[in-house]
Amino acid sequence: MTERTDLRVAVAGMGSIGTKIATALDQGIEGLTLSAVGVRDRAKHQAFINSLRHPPHILPIGQLGDAADIVVECAPSSQLRAIVEPAVTRGKAAVVVSVGGLLDNFDLVDLARVHGGRIIVPTGALIGLDAVNAAAVGTIHSVKMVTRKPIEGLKGAPFIVQNNIDIDNLREPLKLFEGTAREAAKGFPANLNVAVALSLAGVGPDRTQVQIWADPTVTRNVHSIEVEADSARFSMAIENIPSENPKTGLITALSVIALLRKQRATLCVGT
Repeated sequence: MTERTDLRVAVAGMGSIGTKIATALDQGIEGLTLSAVGVRDRAKHQAFINSLRHPPHILPIGQLGDAADIVVECAPSSQLRAIVEPAVTRGKAAVVVSVGGLLDNFDLVDLARVHGGRIIVPTGALIGLDAVNAAAVGTIHSVKMVTRKPIEGLKGAPFIVQNNIDIDNLREPLKLFEGTAREAAKGFPANLNVAVALSLAGVGPDRTQVQIWADPTVTRNVHSIEVEADSARFSMAIENIPSENPKTGLITALSVIALLRKQRATLCVGT
């Protein structure tokens, strides 16, 4: 029997998502090992890294591809290219959490193809991308998504700032935006990675329709999706508990961990 060596995984960014992924890798995922992390402020994260059973190397984000087979991007979208490009040009895989930033750097997909790298987008805070992927093998007629978020999860979004919208004193739901997933990603870069992931699984960012509501009556990030296709009509809804970062659901980190488990799992369930 041939023994397989573990795949080395590096994590870029040690925020609420990155620390959970690093912890899961350190505790053990079949066929994977945490080899390195990339952080902007080493001193801030040193205590956490030292607390791991097998502390990884701390490297500049551009060097993570040298120390890993898979680089997981968990940083602000402005850092996406600096993390992903060096990895895929080395023929490595990059797991992209800030998928909204991928739309402005889509040439990275071609770059990965040329160098034998891969870009992998996790399901994240959504549900049912398996079904959307399957329907896209046939013909999808329409995809619509409605997002409702608590006020704290939307504060500081460029769309809200640029349009001088006051959401602090809302007493009832307010529709902030209606348009395409591409437009939503520009206006709400920290909030609408889910819409971009949905669009890439289905009909693309210019045909996926999105509504965004600021809703003082909800305490969770709520996403509802309706898909019309030649193979099926289906609707999906999920209510995500926010993480320490109110813009991000707890399930986002768990989604990445589930994706990593598939990379070397003996039994793999789902598309």
